[in-house]
Amino acid sequence: MDDPPLPSSAAALRRLLDLLASGAATEDFGEVLAEARRRGAPAAVLAEIDDATWLALRVHRTLRQHRRREAELTALFDTAGDLAASRDLDSVLQAIVRRARMLLGTDTAYLTLPDRAAGDTYMRVTDGSVSALFQNLRLSLGDGLGGLVAQSARPYATPDYRTDERFHHTGTIDAGVLDEGLVAIIGVPLLLGGQVIGVLFAADRSARAFSPDEVALLCTLAAHAAIALDTANSLAETRAALAELNTANAVIQAHSEAVQRAERAHDRLTDLVLRGAEVPDVAAAVAALLGGEVGVYDAEGLVLSGRAPGPDGLSELAAASRAEGRAVRHGDAWICAVLAGQEPLGAIVLLGRPGLDDADRRLFERAGVVTALLLLLRRSVAEAENRVRGELVADLLTAPGRDPAGLVARGRRLGVDLNRPHLVLVAAAPPAERARLAGAAARYLFGARGLSAEHGEAVVLLLPDEGSPSAGEAAAQAAERLARLTGTPVTVGAGRVATGPVELAAAYGEGLRCVRALRVLGRDGDGASAADLGFLGVLLGDGHDVAAFVRATLGPLLDYDARRGTELVRTLRSYFDCGGSLTRAKDELHVHVNTVVQRLDRVEVLLGPDWNHPERSLELQLALRLQLLASE
Repeated sequence: MDDPPLPSSAAALRRLLDLLASGAATEDFGEVLAEARRRGAPAAVLAEIDDATWLALRVHRTLRQHRRREAELTALFDTAGDLAASRDLDSVLQAIVRRARMLLGTDTAYLTLPDRAAGDTYMRVTDGSVSALFQNLRLSLGDGLGGLVAQSARPYATPDYRTDERFHHTGTIDAGVLDEGLVAIIGVPLLLGGQVIGVLFAADRSARAFSPDEVALLCTLAAHAAIALDTANSLAETRAALAELNTANAVIQAHSEAVQRAERAHDRLTDLVLRGAEVPDVAAAVAALLGGEVGVYDAEGLVLSGRAPGPDGLSELAAASRAEGRAVRHGDAWICAVLAGQEPLGAIVLLGRPGLDDADRRLFERAGVVTALLLLLRRSVAEAENRVRGELVADLLTAPGRDPAGLVARGRRLGVDLNRPHLVLVAAAPPAERARLAGAAARYLFGARGLSAEHGEAVVLLLPDEGSPSAGEAAAQAAERLARLTGTPVTVGAGRVATGPVELAAAYGEGLRCVRALRVLGRDGDGASAADLGFLGVLLGDGHDVAAFVRATLGPLLDYDARRGTELVRTLRSYFDCGGSLTRAKDELHVHVNTVVQRLDRVEVLLGPDWNHPERSLELQLALRLQLLASE
């Protein structure tokens, strides 16, 4: 009886693809290699299956991350839809709490609101709770984790509530938490008009650390809850006004129209979010609703959309808006801070409406919330794309020759053509600031068809070459901008413009050498290319453009000799060869010593008074030697 055929790599690849398509568990992928090893597959086949398994696990992990991100975005859109479609405050708050528990994967989630009459706070909504004691818990102001969040208006998380001493423990609260079995708790404030109007919590019954992404997501859901409460309060105020002012029909009619207009505007803005609109679409909609010109600016004051010019001191005005929790007026302009929790994302500017009534002002402020949501979504998408781009940059620089065609294809899928010329910049900062520098590089390239990623001891940026500015100028500009974004000096070295994976990797090496040279020269926080480093650039650059270096160093003397028929270059060479001795130089040149002095005076006029200083003289001697070698 014939032995069964040995397993082939093709069969294993098909099996791996089947596992990817079926959404199999991670451990199932390793079984393919184990099965091939049990059946005695050759070493070469096992190696191919091992590589394929590794790639399949990467794809599996990426798909899982995308599905998680898609679930988060879907939940945020569903929450926005609830706000647009529902006027039932209880159902909206219940949906927000339920989605907070689902997205963070916690055992329970709940929301507390203040009771002004009783002077404490109470459980408004819970999801996943099993303890009646916990569900009916009332908290005195300033007590527990919720009291810390309400007092500071900032998110707080604890991996173990029972041992955390940052907040005031009480017997009543600890008993309720113990009865529910909660251990890890995170709470974020519901902010409205600069005041904390409630706290949104998520909690686990085991120890757990909450990530920054989870904190930001819960803050976004808290912003939705604040909007729901604000809308409900607005409707309640409207009904009270209708009841109390039924004899003042004109005032009631005007107020009703204002509220309806605010609702329509809010629905329109929410619809824009649900349809995947961008910041310019929101700016245009707000401009049309308010009858003015609207501009949207990022946290650095750079325009993102619109035609309304930012007033002088925009950052200070945005800070004032953030402190007051509402839009502020400055001359004929209104400014509203765009916030994610307490993180400033930018500002919205409105011109042409100096007299803004309360309804329109609230609409303008709601536009800031919608803009913050869009910017957060855009940043989340950009961060996901940057992670994939970072993997491409790492492969490009570590093994450019292994699969150039594959690298080019991966780049095109990300919207980057590696077969087109790119300028390679290498940015370095203190090790403690490297993660911040990587984020700043992504923001620096946002909107451009470029790549950035951490690699080795630095952060690498690939910028499409558009001919201007020069490599050195681009490095200097990048150093200045990245320093502003990170708040720390950033040193940037530029490699040459390169095309294709292999040349790009070589250009990275040149840029890295420039960074190291700048540090050795004491020029931390500067940006330059090899051409900007004089004779060091000749030694560091892969091109070794000797002629350009000689011309840049001796050009004035060469031109003068060519026009006048003099021998300044020969005189300078003899002077250096004779160790700076005028007597020996005049003997070698067969001229009077005064002639040597006169020629060296002319050299000083043409090259500057520092021509004989140690560093400059070293450059001149190297250029003279290279010029002599080139002429032989």
